[in-house]
Amino acid sequence: MTRRSWQCLDPVVMYAKTLRHHGQVHSFLITPAPEGWEVREELDNRLLKVVHYTDWHRVERARMAFTDAVDSLRIAGWVEVA
Repeated sequence: MTRRSWQCLDPVVMYAKTLRHHGQVHSFLITPAPEGWEVREELDNRLLKVVHYTDWHRVERARMAFTDAVDSLRIAGWVEVA
């Protein structure tokens, strides 16, 4: 699978992926915050991780980690929710 460079699909949401598997929902989200970006991961509406970054390079690394996690979940049978 090839990686695409970062694209801003929505001026408010910089990265958003939600996957579903056997009734579970796993979400990954990166959004602008007042002083940088919020990076957040949820499983079944439970917050697993939330980090605020002011350094764009950390946001890029978080996005790449999210992309890897999404790829792994897809291989395990998770399906992206439109």
